[in-house]
Amino acid sequence: MEETVKVPLKAQILALSRQVGRVASTIKTTVPGVPRETTDELSILEGSLYKMSRSAAAFEDEHNNMVALTNISQMVNSSLEVDEVLRIAMDTVVKMIDAERGFLMLRDGENAMTIRTARNWEQESINSKESSTSRTIINRVIESGQGILTTDAQEDPRFGAQESIIAHNMRSILCVPLKVKNDLIGVIYADNRIRSGIFTEASRSVLTTFANQVAIAIENARLFTSLRHTLAEVTELKNLMDDIFASIASGVITADIQDQITLCNKAAEAIIGQATPEIVGQQLDAIIPSIAADILPYLATMRQTNEPITDLEINHTIPERGVVNWRLNLSPLKDANQETQGVAIVLDDLTERKALEAQRRLFERMVSPAVIQQINPDSLRMEGKRSDITILFADIRGFTSFSEKQSPEKLVAVLNRYLAAAAEAVLEEEGTVDKFLGDAVMAWYNAPIRQPDHALRAVRTALAIRSAIEKLYTELPPEAQLGFGVGIHYGEAVLGLIGTEKKLEYTAIGDSVNTAKRVQENSQKNQILISEDAYELVKKHIYVDKLDAVNVKGKSKPIKVYEVLGLR
Repeated sequence: MEETVKVPLKAQILALSRQVGRVASTIKTTVPGVPRETTDELSILEGSLYKMSRSAAAFEDEHNNMVALTNISQMVNSSLEVDEVLRIAMDTVVKMIDAERGFLMLRDGENAMTIRTARNWEQESINSKESSTSRTIINRVIESGQGILTTDAQEDPRFGAQESIIAHNMRSILCVPLKVKNDLIGVIYADNRIRSGIFTEASRSVLTTFANQVAIAIENARLFTSLRHTLAEVTELKNLMDDIFASIASGVITADIQDQITLCNKAAEAIIGQATPEIVGQQLDAIIPSIAADILPYLATMRQTNEPITDLEINHTIPERGVVNWRLNLSPLKDANQETQGVAIVLDDLTERKALEAQRRLFERMVSPAVIQQINPDSLRMEGKRSDITILFADIRGFTSFSEKQSPEKLVAVLNRYLAAAAEAVLEEEGTVDKFLGDAVMAWYNAPIRQPDHALRAVRTALAIRSAIEKLYTELPPEAQLGFGVGIHYGEAVLGLIGTEKKLEYTAIGDSVNTAKRVQENSQKNQILISEDAYELVKKHIYVDKLDAVNVKGKSKPIKVYEVLGLR
């Protein structure tokens, strides 16, 4: 079966017109006696058909232009990446209006017209050397906001005298404005430098329609670019907020006005012990049931007053961890209109900090706070450091016999009374309590912080212990009225961290420590003995009785000692 070829209406009418002409001519020459009126009517019919063919041609051209413009409109508005679409569309328009060249210009940031797309009739991009245009006509369109058509710029009295038109031999020119919401943003310029009379009012209509479509596409592209830029900024801001939110050391939980959790960060997961998917969407009292009774009344108060509640500390038990200590700050969660939309909870786990504080308080009962403030933990080395120190040993006299007749509970209570009195006396003189050895106390002075009067501090400590014991006698029953024997010695010792990384003890070791212990072992109840080495440092400040030298375990020679009677 042969394919049917569609013949344009213009061609069909023109063929019919010619056939009528041939018939009229044949009748005139071959058929005698035919009335002249008949051949005249055939000639008139021939002319009418010819005119109809011209009209049909114009109609078909207009129809084709409208179809092309429709296709251009769909193409321009189907993509938000306008540059490539505009190049294709300009090629179509240049061909449609028989232009030699076509330019699309837009205002730049400095309000100057710059070429966005430049194409020629061969569908090629025009380089900058060939992009000469009539600035006069372009400026006239910009000023008036109306399109301009000239069939021959060289002969047009409006423009013929312009240098650019003469220099570049401008002929047919068509220029229309590009408007977005009555704001002129650019122009579309087409010309033909070879032929005059190329463009018609139909050409201007086509180009104007095209300009309207381009303006819509540019507006859509601008909106899309703005939206994409805004989205990028929002995304960047969200990522930044997510990073900040994730890096906050405190736990952060937000909930709506129904107490349903809407957000939580990584720190909150770690503190609560649950993952975000298990937390978000749940009720506050369901996520942390052990503290619901404590926190819900505060939430109610916060909602009534619309004021934050800070530094709320609660203790509760988590099966996996035992007793934990949390600090909470509750704040109304408000929107941009300052309307409360829920609650924000900042959660800190103080369990470890509380444990460290308890350990510090315990350490402060052993070492003077003034000394602690000056100790740099990084400077305490495992190998120890030699220092000249004054060592004090104080031992409870009569404790062994007393312990045989007491219950463990009473024994510990009395022991703590005596040891506390001794430790407080040491700390009062900014000494360091090294350790408690059963019913004895070991302390030293002049380390880690230098104390020029360290030996005198030790003597004052011993006298303060004796005074404290006398006060205890007024509070304890006769059988619990024990005493202290004190020994003081000055010499060199090695101070440092002794032990392992898991268990360390900051202590003093050396022969001088042993000597101080031996001196103390020779003291009687409530007697203070001081070695000759220590006595030489404080002899101007104390009253003493010189005693006979004493033999001590581990020493080949007797040690000279003095009994301290008081301060001068």
